[in-house]
Amino acid sequence: MQAFRRALLGWYARVKRDLPWRRTRDPYKIWISEIMLQQTRVAAALPFYERFLERFPTVESLAAAAETDVLTHWAGLGYYSRARNLHKAAKAVVADFDGDFPESYEALLELPGIGSYTAAAVGSIAFELPRPAVDGNVLRVLARLENDPSDIGNPQTRVRFTERAEELMGRRHPGEFNQALMELGATVCLPKSPRCGECPVQSHCAGFAAGRAGELPVKARKQADIGIELTVLLIRNSRSGRILLRQRPAGSGQMPGFWELPEAAMVPGASIGHEIGKVRHAITHHRYVYRVHSAEWSGRPSKQLAWGIPSEVLLTTATRKALELLPD
Repeated sequence: MQAFRRALLGWYARVKRDLPWRRTRDPYKIWISEIMLQQTRVAAALPFYERFLERFPTVESLAAAAETDVLTHWAGLGYYSRARNLHKAAKAVVADFDGDFPESYEALLELPGIGSYTAAAVGSIAFELPRPAVDGNVLRVLARLENDPSDIGNPQTRVRFTERAEELMGRRHPGEFNQALMELGATVCLPKSPRCGECPVQSHCAGFAAGRAGELPVKARKQADIGIELTVLLIRNSRSGRILLRQRPAGSGQMPGFWELPEAAMVPGASIGHEIGKVRHAITHHRYVYRVHSAEWSGRPSKQLAWGIPSEVLLTTATRKALELLPD
């Protein structure tokens, strides 16, 4: 195991990507990066990370902000429950820990939006807690290292792989080890075409030795995608130039309080015109196709239907995509 660690950490020191959250031990900045990187690629998260920290440079500034301000600066990253939990967790850190992030794994787990992976990542990188951070990349690496065809979606498999990662980690430099293993999965031990010839731990990989690296990991077939097609209306007020928008109700499952183009059935009496274009948007296993139609309407606004200026309200991602269909 020592030879494995030396090879992995030496490789990481030589080739690791220069990412802003790797230049700090500040648990707040590390935490922000880890939450952003959930469901988001590094390249896509980078500009949001810089802008978010410009607006909220400390946990105190994030805790003191209005939720709408936090969501506005998160807009474009999607999965907005992450932003809401960030805000709640910041408030908890300020209220319960005087603005200092807790330094124990168990206390980190108590914060909203922080699960076992994030607690281990923040704890190991910021505080050198010897906890393995096991995400999808790491599960893939471990399945190949062990030549293990067990379903990585199975909780028992995850527990066993996490225990194996802890054995490989040892007690020294856990933050570097976790980042190195994640980097290996992200840049070399790729899902479909592993670059085994570039792997620093190839000699330790049972999957490579068996000629099965490309077949691993095994994951049970996911739920089939559900296709949903909706017609939404783009209605502009002829006098003010504002757009008719519908606000998602507070009790809605996704993005409550956000504004969107209304579906045709929500605008009684609308005169529907030509189709401007289509917008495709995916949320988990749902695949949406929005047919965007121009329309005219002479009705009266209501609590959830209002004439608005898109740049001044929180818009759903699909609505922002739809508005991009308009000519400049």
